[in-house]
Amino acid sequence: MNVTKIISSVLELTKQAGDFVCQEAQRFDRARDTEFKGVNNMVSYVDKESEKLLVNGLSKILPEAGFIAEEGTGEPKQGGLNWVVDPLDGTTNFVHQIPTYSVSVALMDGNNILLGAVYEPNRQEMFHALKDSGAFLNQKPIQVSTVNTLAESLIATGFPYDYSEKMPDFLQLLYTFITKAHGFRRIGSAAVDLAYVACGRFEGFYEYSLKPWDVAAGSLIVQEAGGEVSDFRNSDNFVFGGQILAAGNIHAEMYQVLKDHFQI
Repeated sequence: MNVTKIISSVLELTKQAGDFVCQEAQRFDRARDTEFKGVNNMVSYVDKESEKLLVNGLSKILPEAGFIAEEGTGEPKQGGLNWVVDPLDGTTNFVHQIPTYSVSVALMDGNNILLGAVYEPNRQEMFHALKDSGAFLNQKPIQVSTVNTLAESLIATGFPYDYSEKMPDFLQLLYTFITKAHGFRRIGSAAVDLAYVACGRFEGFYEYSLKPWDVAAGSLIVQEAGGEVSDFRNSDNFVFGGQILAAGNIHAEMYQVLKDHFQI
């Protein structure tokens, strides 16, 4: 299909959802409006209403596509076109009034990502990419950092909700990256982390225990900005495999650190 015919509508809708999230932040009450769907895993009416807005709008843009959405709206289509939707990536930040969160929308055909959009509403920054057509921030081309060594790099990660048996490995890996890199950040939205890798603000990002809606859009944006994306085994199962490593020129060096410290 020709994704260039629908990208402007997708970006407009993604911005609309992000602006809705920002508007609701002004009246949001943490005690009243927050639910827990798992340990440390929060959800609010804002997540749910943003997802409804997106699903309704995307259904009109491409009626034949299914949905892989964080709050379960819509049904996935096996082996066909699917919208992959995160209506509010960074819910914990949103709930605590920390202004770093995003809306993430991707279109996949099977395992192939055709387009991706990540909108950070508080900064009014729209990142997007079409497969084989480059990556953009507010319609201007972007590319990953040209830094060549981990020692000169700013690295980002996220912390898993599931404090599983892998936590000792994760903490050791965290220590290694902190000591080897120029700087280290954890800002609370995987989609934003990936967008920042794509535009060169971060040299690299890694995280495990993620879902497709966390990474589908951002991973395409990184790739189209000239970066490399893999899972922790250095293969391409990063959308559905729960692990992601995204970087520019330091991907190989970061992968070696992961390989040496994370038992998978």
